[in-house]
Amino acid sequence: MLEVPVYVITGFLESGKTTFIREVLDSPDFADGEKTLVLLCEEGEEEYDEKQLSRHNIYIEQIDSEEDLAPEKLDLLHRKHKPKRVFIEFNGTWDAAKFTSSPMAKRWELAQIITLVDGSTFQVYLQNMRQMMSNIFMDTELVIFNRCTTDMDLQMFRRTVKAVNSQAVIAFEDSEGQQIDIGKAQPPFDLNMDPIEIPDEEYGLWYLDAMENKDRYEGKTVHFKGKVMIPYGFPANSFIPGRNAMTCCVNDIRFIGFICHSKHTDKLRQKQWIEVTAEIRYEFVPEYNGEGPVLYAKHLKSAEPPKDDVVLFN
Repeated sequence: MLEVPVYVITGFLESGKTTFIREVLDSPDFADGEKTLVLLCEEGEEEYDEKQLSRHNIYIEQIDSEEDLAPEKLDLLHRKHKPKRVFIEFNGTWDAAKFTSSPMAKRWELAQIITLVDGSTFQVYLQNMRQMMSNIFMDTELVIFNRCTTDMDLQMFRRTVKAVNSQAVIAFEDSEGQQIDIGKAQPPFDLNMDPIEIPDEEYGLWYLDAMENKDRYEGKTVHFKGKVMIPYGFPANSFIPGRNAMTCCVNDIRFIGFICHSKHTDKLRQKQWIEVTAEIRYEFVPEYNGEGPVLYAKHLKSAEPPKDDVVLFN
């Protein structure tokens, strides 16, 4: 039997989840009469017209607690409705990662996670609920910032998501639902230098920029300061020069860096600070789950630690 695709739409209250799901259900791709089950995990200002939806073979069930998302309870809903697909309007204060990484109903299969964010309140939430905001970006595939204006710092919005989830696709919409193209932000260092000098305080921005802009860095040489990390079982003549980065709070510091090839790796020590001069090439790497920057060292030199070990993405 074919699996039943499950689409999880998450975000905080009044972020536009209900409107988004209604628009999707009205679109040609989904308005085909196939039986659809919508699970509501919270009640917002916008509502569904259940009678109208039922005429199109769409049915609503209310989910009052995270415990109601247990596999055995979802199995009961599956037997009741026998849906061909499921949409879950997820409560943004619940742990989406816990739900999406656990078994669902027996025949249900996660198809996509989409996160909706109200751009007009994003910075307030970020200041007061940074950890929670980071959590909803962790496993999402698409983030849509709605109700945005061009005078908002949309590049900062984008960096905030990418710092947590570099694979997420990010879109911006205005209050009318029209897409806003923010283009490519120019990095705060000179790309025409040889080598390109990466200041200590800009390492985080360079890391994100290099991940996404192959055209800027392919074949270029960079110079930066990093800490040596040689993971257990790593290939010979390879290491990671990187930095500790804070994505949301002190409790969420992680090491970031790119794989670097050097015939002098055996002379390096774990956590040693070095200056790296290396050429950037883009190659498929299993650890990246795809193509990404790979460094080929031209020169390595011992160095003093930077003034601040932890880098930020803003």
